[in-house]
Amino acid sequence: MSTNTDGKSTWLITGCSQGLGRAIAEEALARGHNVALTARRAESVADLATRYPAQTIVLTLDVTKGADIAHCIAATRERFGSIDILVNNAGRGLVGAVEEARPDEYRALFDANVFALVEMTRAVLPTMREQGRGHIFNISSLAGFLGHPGVAYYCSTKFAVEGLSEGLAVELAPFGIGVTIVEPGSFSTGFRQSLHVMATELEAYAGTIASAARKRVVEQPPRSGDPARAAEVLVDLAERGEAPLRLPLGDDCVGAIEKKIAMLGESQALGKEVSRTADFYHDA
Repeated sequence: MSTNTDGKSTWLITGCSQGLGRAIAEEALARGHNVALTARRAESVADLATRYPAQTIVLTLDVTKGADIAHCIAATRERFGSIDILVNNAGRGLVGAVEEARPDEYRALFDANVFALVEMTRAVLPTMREQGRGHIFNISSLAGFLGHPGVAYYCSTKFAVEGLSEGLAVELAPFGIGVTIVEPGSFSTGFRQSLHVMATELEAYAGTIASAARKRVVEQPPRSGDPARAAEVLVDLAERGEAPLRLPLGDDCVGAIEKKIAMLGESQALGKEVSRTADFYHDA
């Protein structure tokens, strides 16, 4: 695990106000680690700072603002001397068919879920390279492995995070820096209720699968994913230095991933001979 000389690690977590980000912060603090608590509203994490005054710094962070990011990196280093673990957790959702969402809505989604994660990562890497150690947890989703109707824009942002993370992991290995893609299934985090933007529904989509998916997002309660248990798993792996490239979380996530892998295998088996004919100078 990445640690300071005193055996503690310093975690910088984006989006600590609720859900998985808050659960990870609480777990890390309970185990004695230092945590830079970030949120758009600092008061939303004030209770954690009160409980763990020696282990925390509270920072106001809008991940889409470069000045906020630079301040968080500098302030965390000044407070604790290092940044050992970055958790890119902050994000938002967008519900609606691809045709229904406005350009300002889906561009804002990519700004928050993809480009902000890129800028946060780029900002912390000089520190981690200088230390010769570090780990980055990029919070993706089952939606980053399996596309869904009605939330295709959200899925596309998480697919982007996964592709970026796969390449990044190889680039950073020589510097002693690890990368993990965290793929939660359906968890009781409050994400659906507070962080989704709802695109205006078009009449043409009434009664379609996209409309049904919209209704499920709004009305269907999350399944049995426990944020506290997910945080325990993540911090356990970080402490042991065994965090894998991919970390699916939740029974529903594991099941859906297994089904897609099987589907891809079947598709590959059926189409590989035809696919191979696309090469130059293919011998028939």
